[in-house]
Amino acid sequence: MISPFKKFRVDTLFFRSFAVVIVIVVACIAWASYIISSNELVKTSSLYQQRLLDELNNEIATRLTMIEQISLSTSRDNEIISFLKDRRDQYDTYRRSVNVVNALANLTYSIPLIQGIDLYMEHPFQREEDNYIQFRDLNKLNQEAWTGAFVNNDFAWSTEHDIKSFQGEVPVLSFGRKIVYDDKYLGVLVIHIKYKEIVKILAGHTSNANRLMVDSQGRELVRAGQVLDHTELSEWINVKDEESGYVRIRGNAKIGDSLLVYSKLQDSNWTLVEISSWKQITEGSYTLAMVIGFIGLAAILSVLLLTHYLSSQFTKPIKQLVTAMRSDFVDSNKTELPRDYENEFGYLFAGYRKQNERIEELYRSLERRYEQQRKAEIEALQANINPHFLYNMLDQLNWMAIEAGQDELSRILELMGRMFRIGLSNGNSFITIAEELEHIACYLEIQQLRWGEGLEFEIQAPPELSDLFIPKLTLQPFVENSIVHGFNARSRGFIRIRFEDKTDSLQITIEDDGAGLSKAADRKQPRRTGGYGMRNVRERIAGYFEDRYGVKLAEREGGGARVVIDLPLLTEPPQSAGKDK
Repeated sequence: MISPFKKFRVDTLFFRSFAVVIVIVVACIAWASYIISSNELVKTSSLYQQRLLDELNNEIATRLTMIEQISLSTSRDNEIISFLKDRRDQYDTYRRSVNVVNALANLTYSIPLIQGIDLYMEHPFQREEDNYIQFRDLNKLNQEAWTGAFVNNDFAWSTEHDIKSFQGEVPVLSFGRKIVYDDKYLGVLVIHIKYKEIVKILAGHTSNANRLMVDSQGRELVRAGQVLDHTELSEWINVKDEESGYVRIRGNAKIGDSLLVYSKLQDSNWTLVEISSWKQITEGSYTLAMVIGFIGLAAILSVLLLTHYLSSQFTKPIKQLVTAMRSDFVDSNKTELPRDYENEFGYLFAGYRKQNERIEELYRSLERRYEQQRKAEIEALQANINPHFLYNMLDQLNWMAIEAGQDELSRILELMGRMFRIGLSNGNSFITIAEELEHIACYLEIQQLRWGEGLEFEIQAPPELSDLFIPKLTLQPFVENSIVHGFNARSRGFIRIRFEDKTDSLQITIEDDGAGLSKAADRKQPRRTGGYGMRNVRERIAGYFEDRYGVKLAEREGGGARVVIDLPLLTEPPQSAGKDK
């Protein structure tokens, strides 16, 4: 065998050798790019579809769960149970039926997803067939085509079916729940939701998505698009046990392979499935391989050098900007950007520098303003009078009352003196719970001297909390509000103060049995929920602890008002708390 190096010309040998090598390299690159990119495309598409299905599944599950919860609360409604249970008086039954219709109609109007509601019962009232609220005969429930899944369950979802309405036949999904009271089967509440709304959610923002939703039994509930007719889904996924994932379905010459992506959220009864053509997903990989082959044969060397040079020139300023964006913070070392660019990069650098300067200036301004405002608020919210003068005057008045034989007035002045002593607290903004309880006990005793036996109170404070610190004069404004406004025009009242350790916070609850927060029907003036004292407490807590802690006011069950104050567990006063001015 003659060696080719001895037979062929050197230039031809080198040309053909390099040509064969380049063709083989380009072919290998094209084939590898096709395999890798097709796998990545399938993986990326499946992950994207799975995330999208998870979002759609979460949205649909949220709405369907809302319907289930509405059905549960409605089936336990006393008005409906009374209407179904006791129907001896015809007039009373009719009146209750009107109330039930109004209640169900309010649900239909307030929740756009609901198309209508049927109440299956014995001896129902006849209503117009296309009305949103229908009373139907319980004995005819089994005649409905969708009640198959409802036989052995207390509640179930139906597949898609049509009902009559003002717009004609409307496709819906229905959720039925049995109404049982004292182990007695009273009827069935069926809520119809708009099928097209669920289809719209399932389709998302794409018009060519092929998706369907199945329940835990494998029944198809909703379908969007043209789902390819493969074999049963149970051959590919287990809708009861499996969570989200994807699988490749092998097809035939007519259908071809498909990518099946499914989504099932944790503790969810629904599975969303999307089926896409495998050929359409990987078509871009084939095109990419062909393009790489053609381009690689013509410009593999020159393009490599040119691309490397141009890319380095374009990516260099971008990398500099990204580095500056990562390192530039207020009070941190700044990364200096080049100033010799006169093109778009120069405009970008200049704009970024100007933006940084404005942000830093704004941050400094806000920081100064916040610090000034915080100091001003805390200082302004302290006592606005000189309590030392008042304390001395009360002491003098107390001695005068003793000399005049006014024992009750003397006791009030003594209690007020103790209150002012605690209010002074050596100029400290925070006092112990024991001191705060002594202060409020003095105030309540003064009020009892005025009310007599009509005012009762109870203070529950575990001894282990006595040494904790809270902002001083926290309780008095709310107790005063209960007495002045809650017990207005009344001769009796009860107040309870409770301290609780909630592990990560101290919770103080103040309750009264007064008029409450809402405007009562027999009173001309509503009870106040504010005032300087209460606003003072709110703003002091906000000034010391920002938004993590605060005050909540609510109606008390059984009448009256409840105030819940959340504070941190402080074994010593915070360093930010200064002396009273």
